[in-house]
Amino acid sequence: MSTTHPAPIQPADLGFLVALAASPSLSAAARELGVSKAAASKRLAGIERRCGVPLFSRSTRRLGLTPDGESVVDQARHILAEVEAIGERLAQGRQAPRGLLRVNATLGFGRRQVAPVVSRFVQQCPDVEVQLQLSVNPPPLTDDAFDVCIRFGEPPDSRVIAHRLAANRRLLCAAPAYLQRHGEPRTPQDLRRHRCIGIRQGDEAYGTWRLSNGRGARRRSETVKIPGSLSTNDGEIAVAWALDGHGIVMRAEWDLAPYLRSGRLLPVLSGWSTPEADIYAVVPQRLHATARVRAFVDFIAEAFADPGG
Repeated sequence: MSTTHPAPIQPADLGFLVALAASPSLSAAARELGVSKAAASKRLAGIERRCGVPLFSRSTRRLGLTPDGESVVDQARHILAEVEAIGERLAQGRQAPRGLLRVNATLGFGRRQVAPVVSRFVQQCPDVEVQLQLSVNPPPLTDDAFDVCIRFGEPPDSRVIAHRLAANRRLLCAAPAYLQRHGEPRTPQDLRRHRCIGIRQGDEAYGTWRLSNGRGARRRSETVKIPGSLSTNDGEIAVAWALDGHGIVMRAEWDLAPYLRSGRLLPVLSGWSTPEADIYAVVPQRLHATARVRAFVDFIAEAFADPGG
């Protein structure tokens, strides 16, 4: 007579393991799940006993994934997302978007541009719970921590779908007081004699500005290693330093527009263009069809198409 042993991972364990992986500690995970720490610890121990390998490393303050745990949790996330997508596809046309929507954006742009859109979106879609996380650098495209990432520049990756939300240029500018003291550069190479404010963000080459002008066969590009005594990983700080007259900054037009309109900053080398920085909503392929993701992407695209609306 044969004995049937339970599978190492039960369907009900998937959400539990994903919740643990998203929490900094077992206590925090237990609070999120609405159970006691002892109950969460006992359940995790039972899963690991059935698996025969540890899935999490524990310390007094931190809960971390082991290599086996990373593999299991990654698959669990995919399975749960597929199950949810199936349910939402079946419900399309019958109910309003609902469920948890995890959005990521950069600090300054997310605070000024994305957060107000989220505020209006949840008023229109009250059954969607939005978690907005702002970060200095965008998360890896292979990271399953977010449903929609607002990014500058189209990501060259087939695992995601990029929706272009709005055009955006990077501009060079400086305060009038700085230009009065140091003069205005006429060519990209003149920047070598100026004070430039560096911004360390993402995977972009730090301390190097690439500029081009002309069209077709006449188009030429120049690369300048910028000098300067100030740098930061926060674009808002860099703009504030430029406003204080510390030097020339390269920043997205969306961030500079109010200062250019008021004259507090003046364009520099306006005949030269910088690498494109159009704004995209990046979505994993497996989540593209979900109602809440489609609704949010459509909503933010409409908002960015009419910034004053």
